[in-house]
Amino acid sequence: MTEIENGHLVRVIDVFKSFPLGGGEITVLKGISFEVKTGEFVSIVGPSGNGKSTLLNMITGIDRPTGGEVIVNSLLINKMSENKLAAWRGQHVGIIFQFFQMLPALSLLQNVMLPMDFAKKYRPRERRERAMELLETVGIGDQANKLPSMVSGGEQQRAAIARSLANDPDLIVADEPTGNLDTRNANDVFDLFIGLVKKGKTLIMVTHDKELARRVPRVVEIIDGRITRDEFVGGANWTGY
Repeated sequence: MTEIENGHLVRVIDVFKSFPLGGGEITVLKGISFEVKTGEFVSIVGPSGNGKSTLLNMITGIDRPTGGEVIVNSLLINKMSENKLAAWRGQHVGIIFQFFQMLPALSLLQNVMLPMDFAKKYRPRERRERAMELLETVGIGDQANKLPSMVSGGEQQRAAIARSLANDPDLIVADEPTGNLDTRNANDVFDLFIGLVKKGKTLIMVTHDKELARRVPRVVEIIDGRITRDEFVGGANWTGY
């Protein structure tokens, strides 16, 4: 029986990650193990510099662990070649960054189409139609032909969410997705996340926003590279940093 059949979309098993530092090295992740079921919404919290974003990079295959295993969609991704990993990530993972990462010379519509172009998923006409539908879903269909510099930060992040959904991924990861947004826009973005989870998407979010974290069903806390808490609390017991 596979991990997917067991209900686990993500399995992180005894993961260590070290980086060279001066003449030695620093270990950022120190034996991390946890699982995420299909359709879960998980918030990863903890002080800055304690390994949260590094953990996301392990799960998305952007970086590889020094030790341990990362299994997503029943695939041992840390053993995949770079080419296979890039193709897999383009098809199965949607990534949302704090700083939006929109290509400035492309319209919002073109930015959302880009993952479909790279993955050669859907026919060209269908890509445009799908991108437009996704922009309308996140509430900015009327901004589709504008460049990123012509819209607000909140609208850019909405477009980034639409882009992350372009190839209908199984997993969405968000690294401080509301870090550059005001409270109203942060709440709007979070409401979009709730809607995605209700539709069956699996979402893992790193956040420092204690108000938003209180609304997440499951909190995984990382301090000094180790999981110090993993519980289903609706975020209510997290005091923030």
